[in-house]
Order: sequence, then C-alpha cells, then structure tokens
Amino acid sequence: MLQDFNFPEMRLSDSLVRDLHRLNPWWTGRPLPPLPQTRRHLVRNMRLRLQTRLAPIVVVRGPRQIGKTTAQLQVLEDLLSEGAPPQTIFRVQCDELSELTQLDEPILRLVDWYESAILGWKLNEAARAKLRTYLFFDEVQNVKNWAPQLKFLVDTSSTQVVVTGSSALRIELGRDSLAGRITTIEAGLLSLTEIAQFYGKSLGKPFLEDNGLEPLTRKEFWQDLAAHGRHVATVRDDIFSRFSAAGGYPLVHESHEIPWSQLADQLNETVIRRVIEHDLRVGDRGRKRDAPLLEEVFRLACRYIGQAPGRAMMAREAQRALGANVGEQRIGHYLRFLGDTLLLRLIEPLEIRLKKKRGNLKICLADHGLRASWLQEVIPLSPEELSANPHLSGLAGHIAESVVGATLSTIGSLDLAHLPERDGEPEVDFILTIGTKRIPLEVKYQRKLDPLRDTEGLRTFIEKAVNNAPFGVVVTQDDGSGVDDPRIVTLPLSSLMLLR
Repeated sequence: MLQDFNFPEMRLSDSLVRDLHRLNPWWTGRPLPPLPQTRRHLVRNMRLRLQTRLAPIVVVRGPRQIGKTTAQLQVLEDLLSEGAPPQTIFRVQCDELSELTQLDEPILRLVDWYESAILGWKLNEAARAKLRTYLFFDEVQNVKNWAPQLKFLVDTSSTQVVVTGSSALRIELGRDSLAGRITTIEAGLLSLTEIAQFYGKSLGKPFLEDNGLEPLTRKEFWQDLAAHGRHVATVRDDIFSRFSAAGGYPLVHESHEIPWSQLADQLNETVIRRVIEHDLRVGDRGRKRDAPLLEEVFRLACRYIGQAPGRAMMAREAQRALGANVGEQRIGHYLRFLGDTLLLRLIEPLEIRLKKKRGNLKICLADHGLRASWLQEVIPLSPEELSANPHLSGLAGHIAESVVGATLSTIGSLDLAHLPERDGEPEVDFILTIGTKRIPLEVKYQRKLDPLRDTEGLRTFIEKAVNNAPFGVVVTQDDGSGVDDPRIVTLPLSSLMLLR
C-alpha cells in the first residue's frame, strides 16, 4: 500500500474480493489477458478524453460485442506501460458480479473498499500527491442508481472515471443527471478504416477527427472526402467488399477464415439473443414483456431496414405472424426498446414545419450483418456483386440507407433526422443539423444518376431559404456517379464510411 491511514476499512465478502482481484491482476504483478493487436479508433479517443481532462467521467456507449471492453483494457494496458502505479487503476465488470446487487450504493462502497484495501489513500489524498487515479466501470447500466453514485463520487473526489454501456436509455438517463461532468463517445461497429487493420492494410485515420462537427458544414470537406476515397480506392474497395459480405462486428473479421454460417450463429447467440433474453428481463421493473413479440419486431425491423414503416402496418404483420392481438403502442414500445439496446438506430422525422403531424421512425440496424444472420439472407452491397445480381439492387438500396444512418448516428452530438414526404414536397433521406445549418443527404444506391429525378428532394430542400442548407450530398455506389450541379456533392458509400 502507498500509505497507511486511520479510517475504517470497508469490508466485502471473500468471494467478491477474489472476483475483484481477478478483474485487476496488475495489483499483484500479474498480466492482463492477451489482447488483440488491432486497435479501434475508440482507444485513441478514450485516451484523448482522459488526457485533456475535459470532464471527470468519460462515457462510452455502443451495442454489445463491438469491442468496448477490449478498448477499455487496451487503454488500461497503455496506462500501466507508461508507468501508472498498478494500485491507481480499479476496474469493475458490472454485468458479471451478482453480489453487487446486495450492496447499498455499490459503486461508492466498492470505491471505499478500493481506497482502503488497495490504494492506501483516499482519492483526494492521492490527487494532492500528484497521483492520478482511474476507475473503470464496464456495462455500468446494470448497477441500480449508478449515475447519482458517480455524481456524488466525482463531486467529492478528484479522480477520472471511464464507464461503458450498451443501453442507450439507461445511459442517457444517467447522462442527464451527470450534466457538466461527462464527455460521451458514441461507439458504433467497425469502420472501414478499422476493418482494414484486420487484413494488414491501411486506410489512414478517420477523415472526421474527434474535435467537432464544423467540417460537416463545409462543401469542401465533403469534396475532399470524395477525393480521399478515390485516392485510396484500391484498398477501400477491397475492404468495402469484405464489409459488404459480413458487416462490421469485430468477431467476423477476427475470424474471417470461419464459414459465414458459423459466424452468423455466433452473432445471433451473443448479440441478438442476448438482448432478447437478457436485456428484456433486466429492463424497466413492473412492465410485462413478451420475448416472442420482441423477436418478431426485430424481424420486421430487418425486413423494413432503411425505411420508415407505419406502426399500424407492423402491428398487422405481427398479429398475423403470432396469431395474437398486437397494438400499435406495443409495437412502438418494442421498437424503442430495441433502439435503447442500440441494435437499432431509430431516426426521428425532422420537426421543422411538421408541426403536430409527425412522420414515422426510420429504422437503421446497427449492422447489416445482424440482418443477414437473423434472416439467413445475405444481400451484397459491393457494386461488382450487385452488377451480377441486379434483382437485389432495390433491397441493397434500403440496406445502404441503413448503413448511412448507422454511420452518421455514431458521430457524437450530430443531430440527425429524416424528412418524410409531405404536402407534395419530396422526402429527404437524412438531414444533418449543425448549429443553424442543415445539410440534406440522399442515398441513391445506383451507378448512374438521373440529374433531375434523383436530386429533386435535395434541390427542393436547398431552395427553401428557411432550411439554411448551403449544399446537399448524394451517396451512390461508386466514384463514377455525379451530377452537374455546384450545390450537390456526390460520393460512394464506401467513401462516406471513411468519415469514421
């Protein structure tokens, strides 16, 4: 221990203490488990947030099995290799320790124990001695009232906290009560720049740095992104083809030599069924839930990927499939639940000028690989494969729209919406609102564009002064598509994905 002190030691059960030592082997000079050589950009972003000390709590949220825990361990490994004393780092896996539920205010009590049994100082004493401490809480949303405990902790103690979670709702509720004390990182599936690492190739750093959204408001930025994509086209197209075939979960690229059928079974087991069988059970207390209905709603979400179906239609389809009475409200609740688990990204309709007449939610899956595994139906996105299978182009277009929505949803603090068709005005697939500016974006997943028909929605939106839209973006299949309109930038989906 670093120093003795005379406050009472917090007592935990012997079994919980053993579990905590197993989670923190560096305390006794033992190594971490072997970690992948590949690193997500998430690791660098987490390190940057810790170094700048912008806020005492770094929140990382994203779907299950995307590498949040691995990134956390890699950050921790870096800290140790750079000389951080082992006793200054405390990590808790909150979804694995059942005894936590038996403690009142478990986060605070665990920190009490850590201070007395491991650190040997109170956190503030360590801080005054210029010793930085780090507390890591993985899947923190599983701890009841976690946010008020962390608020009290950082308000009374000088330390840095990293928390991860796979529930958007519970993390969001906590974020509300921690205003001013947190900085949030949205972790999505692997980007093309990250997938390239698994195959020994490089697509460079993310084109959009983790330092604000202002570049997205400049047409030149999007033009430069398109040019960058063309510059790395050979590697980009190869990696996009791999993404097209298997999606963006680390599992499928770490084990790319294993047949897709086996990888699909593993995705179903560790991601989708984990949500249906575990997250459904530990959600809001007192609410009756129906696992078969949740499965059916997820199946419908896969069928209507990239679209904005009405809840009444989805309710009718669920009734036919289950032979039970299913109302629109329950469909809406279960869609929101799947959105809260981050399996879906639900894009709200743009509220400007819509007044009380609301549109439907646009359904974007976290990863199209989940659709392929759950429905056992692989739809290619690569232009070459679609040329050989033109009958799949329509469905591929919806999937491409979902990929765009999922990609943009992981850009922190970006206000993303879609504009439904209304009063004769054409729909717009996505609207990016950044400050006072709005950037319309259309997905036309085809090789050749009709310069009038395929840009009608963008042009109509840009020409209305109230929208304050300086330009628009069209996402296509390849670099060859384009339109002769100085207000519109075109780029392929593969280049858009280089943002992250």
